[in-house]
Amino acid sequence: MAALGQYDWLLAIITIAFCFSAFGNGANDVANSYATSVAARTLTMIQVGFLSIVTEFVGAVALGARVTSTIKNGIISIDRFEDRPGVLMLAMTCAEVGSATWLMVATRLGMPVSTTQTIVGALVGVGFASQATIKWSWESGSVSQVAASWGIAPLIAGAMAAVIFGTIKYSVLDRKDPLKNALRLIPFYLAFTAAMLALFIVVEAPTAPSLEEFGAGKACGIILGVFFGMLAIAYIFFMPYFTRRLIKGDARLRWYHIPLGPMLRKDNVNLYFPGDPNGDVVIDHYESAHRAADVADSPVLKSNNEKDLGNNSPRETGVSKDPDSIDTDPEQNTLPPPAKDKRFMGPRERFLTPTAHLSMFHPQRLWSWTKFIVMQGVTRDCVSHDSKSLAKTHQRAVHYDNRVEHLWTYPQVASAILMSIAHGSNDVANAVGPWSAAYSTFQAGEVATRSPTPVWMLVVAGLLLGLGFWVFGYHIIRSLGNKITQLSPTRGFSMELGAAITVLLASRLGLPVSTTQCLTGATVGVALMNYDLGAVNWRQVLFIFSGWVLTLPIAGLISGILMVMALNAPHF
Repeated sequence: MAALGQYDWLLAIITIAFCFSAFGNGANDVANSYATSVAARTLTMIQVGFLSIVTEFVGAVALGARVTSTIKNGIISIDRFEDRPGVLMLAMTCAEVGSATWLMVATRLGMPVSTTQTIVGALVGVGFASQATIKWSWESGSVSQVAASWGIAPLIAGAMAAVIFGTIKYSVLDRKDPLKNALRLIPFYLAFTAAMLALFIVVEAPTAPSLEEFGAGKACGIILGVFFGMLAIAYIFFMPYFTRRLIKGDARLRWYHIPLGPMLRKDNVNLYFPGDPNGDVVIDHYESAHRAADVADSPVLKSNNEKDLGNNSPRETGVSKDPDSIDTDPEQNTLPPPAKDKRFMGPRERFLTPTAHLSMFHPQRLWSWTKFIVMQGVTRDCVSHDSKSLAKTHQRAVHYDNRVEHLWTYPQVASAILMSIAHGSNDVANAVGPWSAAYSTFQAGEVATRSPTPVWMLVVAGLLLGLGFWVFGYHIIRSLGNKITQLSPTRGFSMELGAAITVLLASRLGLPVSTTQCLTGATVGVALMNYDLGAVNWRQVLFIFSGWVLTLPIAGLISGILMVMALNAPHF
């Protein structure tokens, strides 16, 4: 039996709030890991949905315990609650409710905010309300160190991403024969990405709480082994695939043919499940994302527009009322998109419209509703836009050879996975920390915030992170994606790897940094490598920055007001 059974209602409330907090965390922050991959057309939303569930779970369960202790213990002093464990449970409940509320609101508004700032602000708010001592001084886990990481992390991530992209730019993209140089260097980038993943799994593994205990020699051996092992795999399996697809132009090849390895060097190799031989060898990663222009070029809508010329109704012509609006929702158009623009169809048009004429309980219509409910979050158009100003921003970025860009789709996916694992390891604490502290206190009957976080809590949080992205994450994918600058696989790879390295370094130091700020800093850093300020959508950067500014006071006010009201209620 729990020692504080009379407070089971508080545990129930914080458990519900935790679910919303972890769900909102996934919806808002998981998009950081994969937004550049979606915008560069490397991965689809459905692929990202499945990947995020796996990678967030691995990061949260395998690597997330260290930062959770900082959230539980480091922000406010627990001395105030030593003889009043029920009040500590109340404080953590108010913090969790405040954090969950702001995350859900911000995500619905399409505002990519820092979930780390949200929970820290909420804890500071309850600290003020309960007159608990807030750790402002420069010490481990204090607000000062956390706040400093918010300012430093984006700069470090931006510089690191710019350096990574600079190596690709000057060694490959700007050379006389970029494809030849790309084929020489891509095995090393694949190996380097794999080595980075191995490095942080080694130093973050639960069996190695410190690198000193694990042994630097053993760690170096594992990392170098992974590097050279991946290098061998790249030369044996990836290079024949790249040569046949990009040099010989064999459009039948798909990624699942990579295991054929050396056999792909034969002229008459038998391919299992081959692709369309008349299809494109590589896609156009720089295809215009300006949807208004694409729709205007459609012969179907062109004739409709000519008929409605005197009406001047943008809703009827399928063009946004405000062409400079960045956040136009494609589903608001009343005209069905033409066949070639099927990618603009929203889940309602995709799943419900074809069976709308059937009775409500017809099996086909019920199946359509099932697909709509399950898939509506990962079948959204998160690439196109109706902003003329954003289209001009994209045109200012340098366009490189699509065959070279295709080579970097593979390390880009690997870097996105690394970024997602980094997010799971670092940001799972934002939801689990307060819930774990309240649960441990409830069970022990005394303040027990320093007890280890149960693994089952990390498991639940990891699943909710992935589910949050699956259902609600498209809002943030739209905001981050290509609305800051023109995205491509080489750029996306540099952004994701630079941000991932920064986040995982911070996780190693126990600093709960913001993945949103790291990725935004990395995106701006790479965009500036165009050496043109006009290649950055500063309006979107300002929009994201305003969310960061609002997060701390709003989360703090919600949690603080709830705490004051509860403390001054008659039963307390």
